[in-house]
Amino acid sequence: MKKNYRKTLLACYLGFITQAIAANFAPLLFLMFYKDYNIPLGKIALISSVFFFTQLLVDLFCAKFVDRIGYRKSIVASEIFSAAGLIGLAFLPDIFPDSFAGIIISVILYAIGSGLIEVLCSPIVEACPFDNKDAVMSLLHSFYCWGSVGVILISTLFFFIFGIENWKWIACIWAIVPLYNVYNFLTCPIEHLVEDGKGMSIKELFRLPMFWISIILMICAGASELSMAQWASAFVESALGLSKTIGDLAGPCMFAVIMGISRVFYGKYGDRMDLSKFMMGSGILCLVCYLLASLAPNPIINLVGCILCGASVGIMWPGTISISSQRFPKGGTAMFALLAMAGDLGGTLGPGIVGSVSQSFGDNLQKGVLAGCIFPLVLIISVIIFSKKASDK
Repeated sequence: MKKNYRKTLLACYLGFITQAIAANFAPLLFLMFYKDYNIPLGKIALISSVFFFTQLLVDLFCAKFVDRIGYRKSIVASEIFSAAGLIGLAFLPDIFPDSFAGIIISVILYAIGSGLIEVLCSPIVEACPFDNKDAVMSLLHSFYCWGSVGVILISTLFFFIFGIENWKWIACIWAIVPLYNVYNFLTCPIEHLVEDGKGMSIKELFRLPMFWISIILMICAGASELSMAQWASAFVESALGLSKTIGDLAGPCMFAVIMGISRVFYGKYGDRMDLSKFMMGSGILCLVCYLLASLAPNPIINLVGCILCGASVGIMWPGTISISSQRFPKGGTAMFALLAMAGDLGGTLGPGIVGSVSQSFGDNLQKGVLAGCIFPLVLIISVIIFSKKASDK
Protein backbone atom coordinates (compact mmCIF):
# COMPACT_ATOMS: atom_id res chain seq x y z
CA MET A 1 0.00 0.00 0.00
CA LYS A 2 1.12 3.53 -0.74
CA LYS A 3 2.34 5.34 2.36
CA ASN A 4 0.30 8.38 3.41
CA TYR A 5 2.96 10.99 4.11
CA ARG A 6 0.26 13.66 4.38
CA LYS A 7 -0.69 12.05 7.69
CA THR A 8 2.94 12.43 8.78
CA LEU A 9 2.80 16.09 7.82
CA LEU A 10 -0.46 16.60 9.76
CA ALA A 11 1.08 14.96 12.84
CA CYS A 12 4.07 17.30 12.62
CA TYR A 13 1.77 20.33 12.16
CA LEU A 14 -0.01 19.36 15.40
CA GLY A 15 3.39 18.76 16.97
CA PHE A 16 4.39 22.37 16.37
CA ILE A 17 1.01 23.53 17.69
CA THR A 18 1.69 21.47 20.83
CA GLN A 19 5.07 23.20 21.15
CA ALA A 20 3.34 26.60 20.85
CA ILE A 21 0.91 25.62 23.62
CA ALA A 22 3.81 24.61 25.86
CA ALA A 23 5.70 27.85 25.24
CA ASN A 24 2.83 30.33 25.43
CA PHE A 25 0.18 29.07 27.86
CA ALA A 26 1.90 29.36 31.25
CA PRO A 27 3.06 33.00 30.71
CA LEU A 28 -0.63 33.99 30.44
CA LEU A 29 -1.06 32.74 34.03
CA PHE A 30 1.93 34.40 35.71
CA LEU A 31 -0.21 36.92 37.61
CA MET A 32 -2.62 34.15 38.68
CA PHE A 33 0.32 32.19 40.11
CA TYR A 34 1.40 35.32 41.95
CA LYS A 35 -2.08 35.96 43.42
CA ASP A 36 -3.37 32.41 44.01
CA TYR A 37 -0.21 30.72 45.25
CA ASN A 38 1.61 33.76 46.69
CA ILE A 39 4.69 33.02 44.58
CA PRO A 40 7.11 36.00 44.39
CA LEU A 41 7.56 37.52 40.93
CA GLY A 42 11.27 36.75 41.09
CA LYS A 43 10.45 33.02 41.33
CA ILE A 44 7.80 33.27 38.61
CA ALA A 45 10.44 34.72 36.27
CA LEU A 46 12.31 31.41 36.66
CA ILE A 47 9.48 29.50 34.94
CA SER A 48 10.51 30.66 31.45
CA SER A 49 14.19 30.10 32.25
CA VAL A 50 13.51 26.52 33.38
CA PHE A 51 11.45 25.89 30.23
CA PHE A 52 14.18 27.03 27.82
CA PHE A 53 17.03 25.46 29.82
CA THR A 54 15.20 22.10 29.81
CA GLN A 55 14.77 22.38 26.04
CA LEU A 56 18.53 22.98 25.69
CA LEU A 57 19.29 19.83 27.70
CA VAL A 58 16.81 17.84 25.58
CA ASP A 59 18.50 19.12 22.40
CA LEU A 60 21.82 17.77 23.67
CA PHE A 61 20.20 14.47 24.67
CA CYS A 62 18.65 14.09 21.21
CA ALA A 63 21.98 14.68 19.46
CA LYS A 64 23.44 11.69 21.33
CA PHE A 65 20.64 9.18 21.91
CA VAL A 66 17.56 9.63 19.67
CA ASP A 67 18.96 7.57 16.80
CA ARG A 68 19.41 4.66 19.22
CA ILE A 69 15.92 5.01 20.71
CA GLY A 70 14.19 5.55 17.35
CA TYR A 71 12.18 8.44 15.88
CA ARG A 72 8.73 6.96 16.49
CA LYS A 73 9.27 6.12 20.18
CA SER A 74 10.85 9.53 20.80
CA ILE A 75 8.17 11.60 19.03
CA VAL A 76 5.33 9.64 20.72
CA ALA A 77 7.07 10.29 24.05
CA SER A 78 7.16 14.01 23.19
CA GLU A 79 3.36 14.14 22.99
CA ILE A 80 2.93 12.13 26.23
CA PHE A 81 5.34 14.41 28.12
CA SER A 82 3.58 17.50 26.73
CA ALA A 83 0.13 16.27 27.79
CA ALA A 84 1.40 15.17 31.20
CA GLY A 85 2.93 18.59 31.82
CA LEU A 86 -0.22 20.49 30.86
CA ILE A 87 -2.46 18.25 32.99
CA GLY A 88 0.09 18.43 35.80
CA LEU A 89 -0.05 22.23 35.68
CA ALA A 90 -3.74 21.99 36.60
CA PHE A 91 -3.27 19.62 39.56
CA LEU A 92 0.30 19.45 40.91
CA PRO A 93 0.44 22.99 42.40
CA ASP A 94 -2.47 22.02 44.67
CA ILE A 95 -1.14 18.54 45.48
CA PHE A 96 2.41 19.55 46.40
CA PRO A 97 3.08 21.32 49.73
CA ASP A 98 5.12 23.84 47.72
CA SER A 99 2.94 25.08 44.83
CA PHE A 100 5.96 26.45 42.97
CA ALA A 101 7.56 22.98 42.96
CA GLY A 102 4.39 21.58 41.38
CA ILE A 103 4.49 24.24 38.67
CA ILE A 104 8.19 23.66 37.93
CA ILE A 105 7.74 19.87 37.66
CA SER A 106 4.88 20.44 35.18
CA VAL A 107 6.97 22.92 33.19
CA ILE A 108 9.89 20.47 33.02
CA LEU A 109 7.57 17.72 31.76
CA TYR A 110 6.09 19.73 28.89
CA ALA A 111 9.47 21.33 28.14
CA ILE A 112 10.87 17.82 27.57
CA GLY A 113 8.01 17.22 25.14
CA SER A 114 8.55 20.58 23.46
CA GLY A 115 12.29 19.97 23.07
CA LEU A 116 11.72 16.57 21.46
CA ILE A 117 9.17 18.07 19.06
CA GLU A 118 11.57 20.87 18.14
CA VAL A 119 14.34 18.43 17.26
CA LEU A 120 12.34 15.63 15.63
CA CYS A 121 9.54 17.16 13.55
CA SER A 122 11.91 18.88 11.10
CA PRO A 123 13.97 15.75 10.22
CA ILE A 124 10.80 13.63 10.07
CA VAL A 125 9.36 15.99 7.43
CA GLU A 126 12.74 16.36 5.70
CA ALA A 127 12.88 12.57 5.30
CA CYS A 128 9.46 12.43 3.60
CA PRO A 129 9.53 12.32 -0.22
CA PHE A 130 7.97 15.76 -0.77
CA ASP A 131 8.89 18.09 -3.64
CA ASN A 132 10.38 21.48 -2.80
CA LYS A 133 11.29 20.73 0.81
CA ASP A 134 12.36 24.34 1.54
CA ALA A 135 8.75 25.45 1.08
CA VAL A 136 7.35 22.45 3.00
CA MET A 137 9.71 23.22 5.91
CA SER A 138 8.66 26.88 5.97
CA LEU A 139 4.97 25.92 5.98
CA LEU A 140 5.62 23.39 8.77
CA HIS A 141 7.20 26.05 11.00
CA SER A 142 4.30 28.43 10.33
CA PHE A 143 2.14 26.17 12.52
CA TYR A 144 4.14 27.25 15.56
CA CYS A 145 3.03 30.81 14.77
CA TRP A 146 -0.63 29.83 14.30
CA GLY A 147 -0.45 27.78 17.48
CA SER A 148 0.91 30.78 19.39
CA VAL A 149 -1.86 33.03 18.09
CA GLY A 150 -4.50 30.39 18.84
CA VAL A 151 -3.27 29.85 22.41
CA ILE A 152 -3.30 33.59 23.16
CA LEU A 153 -6.70 34.30 21.55
CA ILE A 154 -8.60 31.17 22.67
CA SER A 155 -7.23 31.29 26.21
CA THR A 156 -7.99 35.02 26.47
CA LEU A 157 -11.54 34.38 25.21
CA PHE A 158 -11.96 31.51 27.71
CA PHE A 159 -10.79 33.74 30.57
CA PHE A 160 -13.19 36.48 29.45
CA ILE A 161 -16.22 34.13 29.29
CA PHE A 162 -15.57 31.77 32.22
CA GLY A 163 -13.18 33.81 34.34
CA ILE A 164 -9.42 33.34 34.70
CA GLU A 165 -10.00 31.51 38.01
CA ASN A 166 -11.14 28.52 35.89
CA TRP A 167 -7.79 28.32 34.07
CA LYS A 168 -7.27 24.66 35.11
CA TRP A 169 -10.05 23.59 32.72
CA ILE A 170 -8.40 25.20 29.71
CA ALA A 171 -5.04 23.63 30.72
CA CYS A 172 -6.68 20.18 30.48
CA ILE A 173 -8.44 21.13 27.23
CA TRP A 174 -5.09 22.09 25.64
CA ALA A 175 -3.70 18.68 26.70
CA ILE A 176 -6.18 17.04 24.28
CA VAL A 177 -4.06 18.21 21.32
CA PRO A 178 -0.91 16.17 22.19
CA LEU A 179 -3.02 13.23 23.44
CA TYR A 180 -4.79 13.05 20.06
CA ASN A 181 -1.46 13.39 18.27
CA VAL A 182 -0.10 10.29 20.02
CA TYR A 183 -2.37 8.24 17.73
CA ASN A 184 -1.18 10.16 14.65
CA PHE A 185 2.48 9.50 15.35
CA LEU A 186 1.81 5.84 16.19
CA THR A 187 0.14 5.21 12.82
CA CYS A 188 1.79 7.58 10.30
CA PRO A 189 4.79 6.54 8.14
CA ILE A 190 8.14 7.77 9.52
CA GLU A 191 11.34 7.55 7.49
CA HIS A 192 14.96 8.25 8.48
CA LEU A 193 17.15 10.87 6.86
CA VAL A 194 20.09 8.50 6.71
CA GLU A 195 20.53 4.76 7.25
CA ASP A 196 20.99 3.60 10.84
CA GLY A 197 24.49 4.48 12.01
CA LYS A 198 25.29 6.46 8.85
CA GLY A 199 24.52 9.91 10.23
CA MET A 200 27.38 12.25 11.14
CA SER A 201 28.47 12.40 14.77
CA ILE A 202 28.69 15.58 16.84
CA LYS A 203 32.50 15.55 16.57
CA GLU A 204 32.36 15.13 12.78
CA LEU A 205 29.96 18.06 12.43
CA PHE A 206 32.02 20.33 14.65
CA ARG A 207 35.13 19.61 12.55
CA LEU A 208 33.43 21.31 9.57
CA PRO A 209 33.98 25.10 9.44
CA MET A 210 30.78 25.56 7.44
CA PHE A 211 28.74 23.90 10.19
CA TRP A 212 29.93 26.60 12.59
CA ILE A 213 28.46 29.15 10.17
CA SER A 214 25.16 27.23 10.39
CA ILE A 215 25.36 27.40 14.20
CA ILE A 216 25.97 31.17 14.09
CA LEU A 217 23.07 31.55 11.64
CA MET A 218 20.77 29.64 13.98
CA ILE A 219 21.84 31.62 17.06
CA CYS A 220 21.14 34.87 15.18
CA ALA A 221 17.82 33.51 13.87
CA GLY A 222 16.65 32.63 17.39
CA ALA A 223 17.93 35.91 18.84
CA SER A 224 16.43 38.07 16.05
CA GLU A 225 13.03 36.42 16.44
CA LEU A 226 12.73 36.16 20.23
CA SER A 227 14.41 39.45 21.16
CA MET A 228 11.53 41.26 19.51
CA ALA A 229 8.80 38.69 20.24
CA GLN A 230 9.43 38.44 23.99
CA TRP A 231 9.75 42.19 24.50
CA ALA A 232 6.97 43.15 22.06
CA SER A 233 4.21 43.46 24.68
CA ALA A 234 6.29 45.56 27.10
CA PHE A 235 7.66 47.60 24.20
CA VAL A 236 4.20 48.41 22.85
CA GLU A 237 2.89 49.25 26.33
CA SER A 238 5.80 51.60 27.09
CA ALA A 239 5.93 53.24 23.65
CA LEU A 240 2.19 53.73 23.13
CA GLY A 241 0.88 53.64 26.71
CA LEU A 242 -1.60 50.84 25.93
CA SER A 243 -3.14 48.39 28.43
CA LYS A 244 -1.59 44.93 28.86
CA THR A 245 -4.46 43.16 27.02
CA ILE A 246 -4.22 45.50 24.02
CA GLY A 247 -0.43 45.38 24.27
CA ASP A 248 -0.47 41.57 24.02
CA LEU A 249 -2.77 41.67 20.98
CA ALA A 250 -0.94 44.51 19.20
CA GLY A 251 2.52 43.22 20.14
CA PRO A 252 3.30 39.47 20.35
CA CYS A 253 -0.01 38.36 18.79
CA MET A 254 0.35 40.52 15.67
CA PHE A 255 4.06 39.65 15.52
CA ALA A 256 3.17 35.93 15.43
CA VAL A 257 0.43 36.49 12.80
CA ILE A 258 2.81 38.35 10.47
CA MET A 259 5.55 35.77 11.03
CA GLY A 260 3.09 32.97 10.21
CA ILE A 261 1.96 34.73 7.04
CA SER A 262 5.57 35.12 5.88
CA ARG A 263 6.19 31.38 6.38
CA VAL A 264 3.00 30.45 4.51
CA PHE A 265 4.02 32.84 1.71
CA TYR A 266 7.36 31.11 1.31
CA GLY A 267 5.64 27.74 1.64
CA LYS A 268 3.43 28.65 -1.35
CA TYR A 269 5.92 30.49 -3.58
CA GLY A 270 9.28 29.21 -2.32
CA ASP A 271 9.83 27.01 -5.38
CA ARG A 272 10.22 30.21 -7.43
CA MET A 273 12.78 31.82 -5.13
CA ASP A 274 16.43 31.45 -4.17
CA LEU A 275 16.41 30.60 -0.44
CA SER A 276 19.78 32.23 0.32
CA LYS A 277 18.76 35.51 -1.37
CA PHE A 278 15.39 35.42 0.40
CA MET A 279 17.15 34.96 3.75
CA MET A 280 19.54 37.80 2.98
CA GLY A 281 16.62 40.08 2.11
CA SER A 282 14.87 38.99 5.31
CA GLY A 283 17.98 39.86 7.33
CA ILE A 284 18.13 43.33 5.77
CA LEU A 285 14.40 43.90 6.43
CA CYS A 286 14.90 42.70 10.03
CA LEU A 287 17.73 45.20 10.54
CA VAL A 288 15.53 48.00 9.15
CA CYS A 289 12.66 46.94 11.47
CA TYR A 290 14.93 47.00 14.53
CA LEU A 291 16.13 50.48 13.54
CA LEU A 292 12.55 51.70 13.00
CA ALA A 293 11.44 50.30 16.36
CA SER A 294 14.38 51.79 18.24
CA LEU A 295 15.18 55.08 16.49
CA ALA A 296 11.99 56.42 14.85
CA PRO A 297 10.65 59.47 16.74
CA ASN A 298 7.00 58.46 16.17
CA PRO A 299 5.55 55.68 18.41
CA ILE A 300 3.28 54.49 15.56
CA ILE A 301 6.38 53.90 13.40
CA ASN A 302 7.99 52.12 16.37
CA LEU A 303 4.96 49.80 16.45
CA VAL A 304 5.09 49.21 12.68
CA GLY A 305 8.77 48.28 12.97
CA CYS A 306 7.95 45.87 15.80
CA ILE A 307 5.12 44.14 13.91
CA LEU A 308 6.89 44.02 10.51
CA CYS A 309 9.84 42.35 12.22
CA GLY A 310 7.63 39.24 12.33
CA ALA A 311 7.68 39.10 8.52
CA SER A 312 11.45 39.45 8.42
CA VAL A 313 12.28 36.67 10.90
CA GLY A 314 9.76 34.15 9.53
CA ILE A 315 12.15 32.36 7.16
CA MET A 316 15.28 32.57 9.32
CA TRP A 317 14.81 29.46 11.51
CA PRO A 318 13.31 27.05 8.90
CA GLY A 319 15.57 28.53 6.19
CA THR A 320 18.71 27.79 8.21
CA ILE A 321 17.51 24.20 8.71
CA SER A 322 16.89 23.83 4.96
CA ILE A 323 20.22 25.22 3.73
CA SER A 324 22.06 23.16 6.38
CA SER A 325 20.23 19.99 5.27
CA GLN A 326 21.29 20.68 1.69
CA ARG A 327 24.90 21.38 2.67
CA PHE A 328 25.20 18.43 5.11
CA PRO A 329 22.90 15.69 3.71
CA LYS A 330 24.33 13.12 6.14
CA GLY A 331 24.05 15.43 9.15
CA GLY A 332 21.28 13.27 10.57
CA THR A 333 19.62 13.77 13.93
CA ALA A 334 22.77 15.23 15.51
CA MET A 335 22.70 18.14 13.06
CA PHE A 336 19.02 18.95 13.71
CA ALA A 337 19.53 18.68 17.47
CA LEU A 338 22.56 20.98 17.48
CA LEU A 339 20.78 23.52 15.27
CA ALA A 340 17.77 23.46 17.61
CA MET A 341 20.12 23.95 20.56
CA ALA A 342 21.74 26.93 18.80
CA GLY A 343 18.31 28.45 18.08
CA ASP A 344 17.29 28.02 21.73
CA LEU A 345 20.60 29.53 22.83
CA GLY A 346 19.93 32.57 20.63
CA GLY A 347 16.39 32.76 21.97
CA THR A 348 17.79 32.82 25.51
CA LEU A 349 20.70 35.22 24.95
CA GLY A 350 18.93 37.72 22.67
CA PRO A 351 16.09 38.82 25.00
CA GLY A 352 18.55 38.80 27.92
CA ILE A 353 20.90 41.21 26.12
CA VAL A 354 17.99 43.50 25.15
CA GLY A 355 16.82 43.52 28.77
CA SER A 356 20.30 44.16 30.21
CA VAL A 357 21.06 47.02 27.82
CA SER A 358 17.62 48.54 28.51
CA GLN A 359 18.27 48.39 32.26
CA SER A 360 21.72 49.98 31.92
CA PHE A 361 20.10 52.92 30.09
CA GLY A 362 17.49 53.53 32.78
CA ASP A 363 14.91 50.94 31.60
CA ASN A 364 14.88 52.45 28.09
CA LEU A 365 13.59 49.59 25.91
CA GLN A 366 14.38 51.43 22.69
CA LYS A 367 18.10 51.38 23.57
CA GLY A 368 17.83 47.65 24.25
CA VAL A 369 16.12 47.01 20.92
CA LEU A 370 18.82 49.09 19.18
CA ALA A 371 21.45 46.76 20.69
CA GLY A 372 19.48 43.87 19.16
CA CYS A 373 20.48 45.11 15.67
CA ILE A 374 23.66 43.07 16.05
CA PHE A 375 21.75 39.82 15.48
CA PRO A 376 20.29 40.47 11.99
CA LEU A 377 23.58 42.16 11.02
CA VAL A 378 25.63 39.07 11.88
CA LEU A 379 22.99 36.90 10.17
CA ILE A 380 23.35 38.87 6.91
CA ILE A 381 27.13 38.45 6.98
CA SER A 382 26.80 34.72 7.77
CA VAL A 383 24.35 34.13 4.87
CA ILE A 384 26.80 35.85 2.49
CA ILE A 385 29.68 33.64 3.70
CA PHE A 386 27.52 30.50 3.53
CA SER A 387 26.31 31.30 0.00
CA LYS A 388 29.83 32.08 -1.23
CA LYS A 389 31.27 28.86 0.20
CA ALA A 390 28.35 26.84 -1.22
CA SER A 391 28.93 28.27 -4.69
CA ASP A 392 32.68 27.51 -4.43
CA LYS A 393 31.95 23.89 -3.49
